[in-house]
Amino acid sequence: MKIEHIELRYVKMPLVTPFRTSFGTSYDKDTFLVRVVTEDAEGWAECGAEADPLYSAEFLAGAEMVLRDQLVPRVLALGPRLGAELVKTALSPVKGHQMAKHVLETAILDAELKSLGLSFGRYLGAVRDRVPAGVSVGIMDSVPELLDAVGGYLDEGYLRIKLKIEPGWDLEPVRAVRERYGDQMLLQVDANTAYTLADARHLARLDDFDLLLIEQPLPEDDLRGHAELATRIATPVCLDESITSARDAATAIALGACSIINVKPARVGGYLEARRIHDVAEANGVPVWCGGMLECGIGRGPNLALAALPNFVLPGDTSASRRYFAQDLTAPFELEDGHVAVPTAPGIGVDVLPDVLEELTVSTTTVPL
Repeated sequence: MKIEHIELRYVKMPLVTPFRTSFGTSYDKDTFLVRVVTEDAEGWAECGAEADPLYSAEFLAGAEMVLRDQLVPRVLALGPRLGAELVKTALSPVKGHQMAKHVLETAILDAELKSLGLSFGRYLGAVRDRVPAGVSVGIMDSVPELLDAVGGYLDEGYLRIKLKIEPGWDLEPVRAVRERYGDQMLLQVDANTAYTLADARHLARLDDFDLLLIEQPLPEDDLRGHAELATRIATPVCLDESITSARDAATAIALGACSIINVKPARVGGYLEARRIHDVAEANGVPVWCGGMLECGIGRGPNLALAALPNFVLPGDTSASRRYFAQDLTAPFELEDGHVAVPTAPGIGVDVLPDVLEELTVSTTTVPL
């Protein structure tokens, strides 16, 4: 499989509502797409990096630079012997830059699977044709606004609610949501590294609300702190930003730093590593779920395939397209009975809508081969 053309398209996609976390507020989804054209097929992927290095050390401009100057030349050096596993090995000498690796590996894997007539789900080992959907609810200006938003998502049929929290926006909103919507609702919180171990006594007060988990309460490099926190609170600790590889997952589990893992393919370098994390967690009896980076349909399709693996036993952030976008770059993913269907067509399983892509494209560049 020989690469003939690599194209980068920067796109700006308005969000239906602003999305606020402890890092800041997003009004648009700004990203670039990678299109890899081979002699047999073309593959698409969406970069998970954000404009600024706040969620992680990576950011869009840096991801593009690394992709152009380091990753693409290593892939081209493989010649026609091109496949996702070989690509992963070829990129491994480059330290870090998981999101840049993810977008290139995924685009190549999409083209490869299309040429073979295989879907992402079949390739990864999916065991379900649809996955339960949760929804992530950002920090809001008031508790009444939050309650209205949560009620709307429950009315749509979402099976799990995740609330973003930060110091000053935690106990009161969680209590209000639990009291309004009852103990039967699946509820969890996500701190995005906003606390320290000194906040352990405060975080323990969340135990009263019977949460599924608290996600990434402490800084990503504080595995020891998470292990200590897990002994001080009853709410299960889930790690997100701390897990960038299967090795990280194995270490965190061994230390007792988490009892649940959020797997985001963009954060861990691609779907091959995401599957390895799934396998490590499953072998240790640790459940996983699929997180998201506000992906459009190009990223949402393969995420759904990953979430259909056997150890993804908790509802993920695999929401319907309209949760974030009035107009997606692909046909929209819809919520049905609290679930979203796993694509079955070859590759990522979705087609890019050319007219919409043209409308939302900010710039297009070609990577020299």
